[in-house]
Amino acid sequence: MLELEAMKLAIIDALEDIKAFDITVMDVRKLTSMTNYMIVASANSTRQAKAIADNVREKLREKGVPLRGTEGEKEGEWVLVDLDDIVVHIMIPTARAYYNLEQLWGETESRRSASQAASA
Repeated sequence: MLELEAMKLAIIDALEDIKAFDITVMDVRKLTSMTNYMIVASANSTRQAKAIADNVREKLREKGVPLRGTEGEKEGEWVLVDLDDIVVHIMIPTARAYYNLEQLWGETESRRSASQAASA
């Protein structure tokens, strides 16, 4: 099994192989116990999103990383690849703008920090 940092870099390489863009890596270890990192990337089309997800799965499988699951491939507007320690979100720009995961998780971080400061 890959070390977490090597796994993160392998995912980014797999995303870039198929021309994913606007790749964002979020460390969510302090926010959830479900995963360590979330990586969000954009694709130009649903077809490209599916191809990117396939490439991520294939490249990580070659490195011995088990796949927990994939969701959203049928529609392709938002494909989620769950690799346990890292969850990868591949989205077309309209879906990414609508769901705005970076802001959602960023606001969670801000609220958590504020509540911890208030209780100190």
